[in-house]
Amino acid sequence: MEELITLKELLHQGKISEAIELVEELEEMSKSDKLNKIFSYGIILLLHLIKKIAENRTTKSWETSIRNAVKQIQRTNQRHKAKGTYLTENELRETLEDAYDSALDRASLEAFEGRYEAEEIGEMVKRDDVIKIAMGLIIDQKYAEITMN
Repeated sequence: MEELITLKELLHQGKISEAIELVEELEEMSKSDKLNKIFSYGIILLLHLIKKIAENRTTKSWETSIRNAVKQIQRTNQRHKAKGTYLTENELRETLEDAYDSALDRASLEAFEGRYEAEEIGEMVKRDDVIKIAMGLIIDQKYAEITMN
């Protein structure tokens, strides 16, 4: 909020270049916030996909978490006024790749009642396949449904 007051003052003072710099800083802060949210929801999405694949089963809770994470990623990434997205498909894939190890760590606590370490769970699933399924769910729901069956 303080930044908006400063921006207003800069514009009233005719300091356009300083105002533009502040707007660019605000844009960067907004994109960083969006990226952090997508990263967090990506961990949840990947966690449940890893458990589903490793255990070769699913639960209503996992399916609900998967759907909710996908919806939140799509919603957070959507630019409403400017149309389009904040992250490109490549940036989204990179974010999921960054989130994968955290999801794998959490899966080791939850899958198989916590009997396996993250590395062991990682050997039960193919990282690229999990990320491909996650991307399919986020980008094209029909593709991902076919892949997961």
